Amino acid sequence: MLAAPTPPNEAERIAALYALLILDTPREERFDKIVEFAAMEFDVPIALISLLDSDRQWFKSCVGLDACETGRDISFCGHAIMRAEIMEVRDAAQDPRFADNPLVTGPPHIRFYAGAPLLLPNGYALGTICLIDTRPRQLDDVEMAILSTLRGLVMQELQSQQEASHA
Repeated sequence: MLAAPTPPNEAERIAALYALLILDTPREERFDKIVEFAAMEFDVPIALISLLDSDRQWFKSCVGLDACETGRDISFCGHAIMRAEIMEVRDAAQDPRFADNPLVTGPPHIRFYAGAPLLLPNGYALGTICLIDTRPRQLDDVEMAILSTLRGLVMQELQSQQEASHA
């Protein structure tokens, strides 16, 4: 398993995440509806809004997992925040970054992952909205566009959160 690199702006990225005052807050319907739609639209068993702090990925909203967080060291999202575009892993069991990841070799037996980085206007990637399946697959262009649109909806909600926390 290859650990995700640390973004060069990690300290600033973490400060921006904490400034949202959203980590460890209760579930909210506005985020839950987005991941519920994502799971149905893409026919995946797991959909998440995942935010990454220095040692964990915390799920603001989640469909299909009982956990509310995992270690950042085993997260797919840690890799996804290193880029602006959607990261797609078509078969995690065949990808050297993830083949021996405990989330691939054991429950939930991830095979497919698509994560759209949640980027603030200043470029800091806070986490992802992601889709996870137990079978290999690939998104087509329309599905990529839908996932990108869902990313935009999550960012609108996060920006509303930021405005409310600074009011």
